[in-house]
Amino acid sequence: MILVTGGAGYIGSHTCQYLKEMGEEVIVVDNLSTGFQDSVYADHFYDLDIRDEKLQKVFERHPIDGVIHFAASSLVGVSMEQPSVYYDNNLVGTLRLLDCMRAAGTENIVFSSTAATYGEPKRIPIEESDPTEPTNPYGETKLAMEKMMRWFDKAYGLKYVALRYFNAAGASKDTSLGERHNPETHLIPLILQVPLGRRQHISIFGEDYPTPDGTCVRDYIHVIDLAQAHYLAYQYLKAGSESEVFNLGNGNGYSVRQVIEVARDVTHHPIPAVSEARRPGDPAVLVASSQKARDILGWAPKHTQLKEIVEDAWNFYNK
Repeated sequence: MILVTGGAGYIGSHTCQYLKEMGEEVIVVDNLSTGFQDSVYADHFYDLDIRDEKLQKVFERHPIDGVIHFAASSLVGVSMEQPSVYYDNNLVGTLRLLDCMRAAGTENIVFSSTAATYGEPKRIPIEESDPTEPTNPYGETKLAMEKMMRWFDKAYGLKYVALRYFNAAGASKDTSLGERHNPETHLIPLILQVPLGRRQHISIFGEDYPTPDGTCVRDYIHVIDLAQAHYLAYQYLKAGSESEVFNLGNGNGYSVRQVIEVARDVTHHPIPAVSEARRPGDPAVLVASSQKARDILGWAPKHTQLKEIVEDAWNFYNK
């Protein structure tokens, strides 16, 4: 039995759907602050904040073999304005969760981390051994959560896998699940809001970066491939393996302009683009090396083409 915190959110819900397809029994704990109950794929659902003392009751009620931990605040801009909220939700929540695991004798946790732990990259593609110097409280709290788990491993033998992923995108093939952030901050859904009539144009923040077309380059990973990686990480820990950190990405970078062009092709809409000033803290290029995950977890992403990722998102929004 697997407990998934934040299982009503974007990546969490896709992971739960995948776990159910793999025959796993799933418990979801989510306070629905950003998630949706109609996105929950689980045998048991608890509308609960992981900082709540009632979380221990969930562990007492069910024989939980492992945890997949998504529950966290995740908007970079908001974290800059409200670091107190991020430290409270992300760090205090994780501490409560780990203490509940200790009390229940649950030893394995797969953690949803982020490429934001690296900050401004020193080289491309980014490898797990590269320096971690976050440039915002969101990345800082995620890195602190990783470190908390490392010390819990040393002191209590609690094993963890931290998955640092890059730009999650796409939707489920059956269109039952997709991105529904409010406010939306991710590029692909923002672009698709134009042909959906929800905005007049897409903004391009900076066209003078040292990239082939001057716009930022990012590594987009299909949410279904991310879901599979969480399951493989869980199986890795279940087999008695040591704690590890893995990057998850395709290893291919696409510029903002390239993503817009693919969206125009998929939607048959002109999607006007307007140039804006650079946003502070946006690195020119973020591309992952995921060789370690491929070698150790046996992870092989299947949905790597940007057009497929955009098509799946478009099918979800057109449902």
